[in-house]
Amino acid sequence: MGQFDGKVALVTGAARGIGQAIALKLAADGADLALCDLKAEWLEETAGLVKELGRRVECYSVDVSNAAGVDATVKQIEADFGKAVDVLVNNAGITKDGLLMRMSEEDWDAVLNVNLKGVFLFTKAAMRGMMKQRSGSIVNIASIIGLIGNPGQANYAASKGAVIAFTKTVAKELSSRNIRCNAVAPGFIKTPMTDKLSEEVQQKMLANIPLGRFGAPEDVANVVAFLAGDASGYVTGQVISTCGGMVM
Repeated sequence: MGQFDGKVALVTGAARGIGQAIALKLAADGADLALCDLKAEWLEETAGLVKELGRRVECYSVDVSNAAGVDATVKQIEADFGKAVDVLVNNAGITKDGLLMRMSEEDWDAVLNVNLKGVFLFTKAAMRGMMKQRSGSIVNIASIIGLIGNPGQANYAASKGAVIAFTKTVAKELSSRNIRCNAVAPGFIKTPMTDKLSEEVQQKMLANIPLGRFGAPEDVANVVAFLAGDASGYVTGQVISTCGGMVM
């Protein structure tokens, strides 16, 4: 018996990295998975790994910043699984780094649209079903950059800081319906995206991590599973930094 047996979990940005690890952890704990990403074919690897765990999985192509597309996707998920979403993990995110002086309006808008507007749209769409069934757990993937800022990431920092504030507000609005909302703020996690950083940059980051290692996607997934499950039933509106002690 897994803690998510009989439950449906929706994970955005589930094709690779942290999103894939979250999907696999929830599946290992018994959840059936609705996987979302910009292109459905990106999700084939994750879907195959979920199936190996013996769980049902469906894939959906959606632009998280498109309101009509998000609404239609959530309705389709509810129809396909025959029930409301029980766990929503807003993980989809992008970066378009650059110093503020040179940052274009397009790069600002693109990051805010995916990282913040996408969280707003999926939360609003999924909460309707959660409210009817009077239960649900929402976990938003923020970042320690939303807590401390970072040169060259004004757009990313703004989006993740806003996700943290959004999380607290949603927690207060939905608590009376037995719906919890929390956030995870990862630090330096080894993913294909971070592997592109130079060795020099990576070593500078490592020097600021008290635990002396970079995080793995599974480190984030384990915290997400805790926040999504009944073990955290008295936890809402919280932000858990999963960063090896970079922020304390």
